[in-house]
Amino acid sequence: MADSGPERWTARVLDSPILGLLPWIIFAVVVGPGRFELGVALALACAVAVVIAGRVWRPGSSWKLLEFCDVAFFALLTLVGTLASEGTLRWLETYSGEIANIALLVIAFGSMALRMPFTLQYAREQVPRAQWESPLFLRTNYIITGVWGAAFLVAAIAGAYGDLVQHDPNNIWTGWIIQIAAIVAALRFTRWYPARVRARAAAANAGKQDD
Repeated sequence: MADSGPERWTARVLDSPILGLLPWIIFAVVVGPGRFELGVALALACAVAVVIAGRVWRPGSSWKLLEFCDVAFFALLTLVGTLASEGTLRWLETYSGEIANIALLVIAFGSMALRMPFTLQYAREQVPRAQWESPLFLRTNYIITGVWGAAFLVAAIAGAYGDLVQHDPNNIWTGWIIQIAAIVAALRFTRWYPARVRARAAAANAGKQDD
């Protein structure tokens, strides 16, 4: 029997890196003057909830590098926020967006350097185990993770330009539109590129069979 609509939706969300980015999205939306501690607390609570949800709804599913980094990063920021002076808190509120984007950039390219691109763990739960070590499958995930890294880089540059050059952290273009567009583009690429790779592979196999 086919999965119900809610079950398909839940599986699709759990299989997507966007779930691991949810704490960062909450942090970006909430943090602001006088709200650093609140933003960090909500992001950390979300990060822990994401880990628990993955274990509850997908028993036996793998631990995700991105989810581990979520918890570690926001736990560290919670500690820093607790010990920081008022001046340091104001600095963190101003540059929290750049800090978050740089952290995500390090996670993306760092995971590639460790030969475990962070999208790979999500992708493996969508394909048979026999494909996990396929060069094509691995290369696809390196490319997708690289695109996410590029999106985080664009977001970091846009935010830094707004803060350091325009001196306007709330600029609608540098603070929101460009950064959101970069993330949306990476998400759409994540959905589009594997389908394109599969279609090309199927066409190549069909051509070999015809020869």
